[in-house]
Amino acid sequence: MKKSPVFALAALSIFALQASFAQASANQTVNLTVNSVYKIATSGNPAPLTITTGTAGTDNLTAVSDNSTTYSITQNFANTVKITANLDAALSSGYTLQLNLASTKGTSTGTIDISNATSGSAVDVVTAINRGADAGQAITYTFGALASAGTMSSTNKTVTLTLTN
Repeated sequence: MKKSPVFALAALSIFALQASFAQASANQTVNLTVNSVYKIATSGNPAPLTITTGTAGTDNLTAVSDNSTTYSITQNFANTVKITANLDAALSSGYTLQLNLASTKGTSTGTIDISNATSGSAVDVVTAINRGADAGQAITYTFGALASAGTMSSTNKTVTLTLTN
């Protein structure tokens, strides 16, 4: 008995049809979490602020400024975060250090005196910061002194910028 080529072709077609319906699959459960992220960074340190002149007859010496540094933040927590600033130790009477942080995500408090702001009395410099990122925002320092305060040897002060809610 001879097998018909039509029968062989039909058998192959049925086998191919059954093979195309065969499937293999596997499932996985992936647990996803995004924690609160608070990140702040600066571009470096400002240039030295050295007062070298004043106007005859006035106690206020000519203040000096630097706006060569920037800061960047990223936060995903809430629309109520802010940046505070403080010094490692207060400046002596007669010397002032002012700070101004620009912001496109929050509200800058403008130029603010941080001369006496220490870790226990940090001052707000940017408030109402929305979720997201704010990159390359200008930092401006202004250093002033009274002639009556005398000279000041080169002194390093650490300014701490804190992103907080």
